[in-house]
Amino acid sequence: MSKRDTIQFEGHKFLKQRLVLSILSQRPVRIVKIRSDDENPGLRDYEITLLRLLDKATNGSKFEISHTGTSVLLRPGMINGGRIEMDCPVSRAIGYYLEALVALAPFGKEQMTAVLRGITMNNTDLSVDTIRTATLVNYRNFGIEEGVELKITKRGAPPKGGGEVRFMCPVVRAVKPLNFVDQGKIRRIRGIAYATRVSPQTANRIVEAARGELNRFIPDIYIYTDVYKGAESGLSPGFGLSLVAESTTGALMTAELCANPGDAPEDVGRDAAKMLLNEIVRGGCFDSSHQWMALLMMVLGPEHVSRTRIGKLTPFTIQYLRDIREFFNTTFKIKPDPETNTIAMTCLGSGFTNVGKKTT
Repeated sequence: MSKRDTIQFEGHKFLKQRLVLSILSQRPVRIVKIRSDDENPGLRDYEITLLRLLDKATNGSKFEISHTGTSVLLRPGMINGGRIEMDCPVSRAIGYYLEALVALAPFGKEQMTAVLRGITMNNTDLSVDTIRTATLVNYRNFGIEEGVELKITKRGAPPKGGGEVRFMCPVVRAVKPLNFVDQGKIRRIRGIAYATRVSPQTANRIVEAARGELNRFIPDIYIYTDVYKGAESGLSPGFGLSLVAESTTGALMTAELCANPGDAPEDVGRDAAKMLLNEIVRGGCFDSSHQWMALLMMVLGPEHVSRTRIGKLTPFTIQYLRDIREFFNTTFKIKPDPETNTIAMTCLGSGFTNVGKKTT
């Protein structure tokens, strides 16, 4: 298959990852039958916003959408970076869009500064807290450390949102190969309990319930309370908890839960703590929310062997591996380890270099 052959997929699932992989690999992609059997066929508002965001983040990309909105063709351009501002619809959280930028930003022409407005946390997408405390920290495994920042200027709970974040990421010429197979033992747990437009005591109640579950396993627990008032608290009341467990080798495990209408703070704290314990049981050097990031950066690494260890593969990751094979023609060696119930992943990097970065 030549580099310019268009890769074709069907259906609306995994749309975001396929568009991002298309831009990184410079391979055109056509996605057809997007909800063609649905009562309301075609792209949703958040998917159209994603296309607009990718258009702003790149230079020379061409998007062709059919009249019914059931098919999209992307001819990718170069990743540009620079300043991006976007108002995101409240149907998805800001994390949905940030995940795409996290994959693209290091390989732009210039440093990316993105200001996104909308919902900062829900139970569908990664919350901005988890992206700030875990996703961006995982960059360090690939040699991207200086100047990465995510600032939460306003919080926005569903359904109305009103939050705002600022994401900054420097550019790199190439990422380092990954050799991270020792998952270590959990040494500390950190978290953020946030509350907007509700009693400040709510955050303390979440912390008490979460500590009640976690204190039996480890003493080094600190959960910050983050209470927003006035203009910074968005347009809707809400509260939730984001937890990160760090191991002796620097592996990060995350769990988060956002309150639904009628939920008690104690239930949110307890359930989020149990979700974190489940994530720790899965094991690996990257948790289930960040498996895709590790695999993508391994493929984009230099032409050396990269290896890591992850827990049980999620259905999303399994499809991601198939899509990586389509776009980069790279396959992984997958070796299960029955002793630890984890999987050793090994691949040869594609030798990806950022040709847009200015040489100094």
